[in-house]
Amino acid sequence: MVRSRYWKITSDEMDNFAYDESKLLNWEIKCIREPEEEAIFIGVFMYKHGTAYDYESVKGICYFYNNIDRKELPVITEFLKGKFNGKEMEKGERIFLKDSKEIYASKDIGNLAKEMESKFNTKAIISLEFEDLTTDQLKEAGLPEAKLLPIPT
Repeated sequence: MVRSRYWKITSDEMDNFAYDESKLLNWEIKCIREPEEEAIFIGVFMYKHGTAYDYESVKGICYFYNNIDRKELPVITEFLKGKFNGKEMEKGERIFLKDSKEIYASKDIGNLAKEMESKFNTKAIISLEFEDLTTDQLKEAGLPEAKLLPIPT
């Protein structure tokens, strides 16, 4: 299985991609607040095969946070639940929306990033990881070679 990871993608760049959604393994939107040095961020992500929660794998949208005031967490959670539903579960600095709606389309992920930027006063950086796409398929999808991060096999 060949894996390809793209990083440092903007929400606007997502509008131009046309990849095979069935080949997207996971995605992450890291929403950073200025100044970057303070490491204040919200990371929304989804793994196709689920995210580890104790000894089970939970399917659905999740988020983690760093240096975010706990009073802000219900607002973030309700925003995501309003869009994707799911049963709220918490583990450390991660909030899971178990069995929430899953998104894989570049436009959907890009739109979520834009909404997060606007609603939470952040700048979004997106990462995408694919499995079993050839170099030609990646190029045809419009994915920029300059943002390809090799994954050791």
